[in-house]
Amino acid sequence: MRDNKLKKYDPTVTPINRQRLAKNVMDDEWIAQFLTEIQIGHIATRWEEQPFINPSTFWYSSEKHEIYFHSNAIGRVRANSQMHPEVCFEVYKSGRLLPSNIPLEKSMQYESVVAFGKIRVVEDHDEKRDYLQGLLEKYFGEMESGKDYRPITEEELKQTSVYAIAIESWSGKRNWKERADQGDADEWPPLDEKWFDHY
Repeated sequence: MRDNKLKKYDPTVTPINRQRLAKNVMDDEWIAQFLTEIQIGHIATRWEEQPFINPSTFWYSSEKHEIYFHSNAIGRVRANSQMHPEVCFEVYKSGRLLPSNIPLEKSMQYESVVAFGKIRVVEDHDEKRDYLQGLLEKYFGEMESGKDYRPITEEELKQTSVYAIAIESWSGKRNWKERADQGDADEWPPLDEKWFDHY
């Protein structure tokens, strides 16, 4: 008989940055590549005990193992970051819904990365310019600064907060199978094929 008692989560046994299902775990190379492809990331900061999540454009530097993004010069993200340096960063990609004849096996195709680290506000103007230029190159890499668009000005640097997240740990997860697991026919009738085409 299955033990249905809920077990208490123990971070010393399963750390918060480790995937529970080994079959879905992706390696560092996959994670780094995934971060270059995804366009929007979500950064979790907090003000005292209140957490906040903000979507943002970003870019990842494999050389420095850091994530960069920007916001207004003054605002919640900057205030939170200066109060508490610990942050969580997340990106994901989703695909098809995966129907099943068993409720808890219904799923969807997805890929995701979660990173933990410390955030800092970048104060040096040369660094700010370099990191903002990295953002421009990620999203508009075919356009050339000084030719297709005006270079970043000092005034724009003053009006912008640039952040660097020094990654301390990360994990990647991928579930992109074609079909969700199905229950045995003697437990419940097989799912009608129309549902596999429907979703």
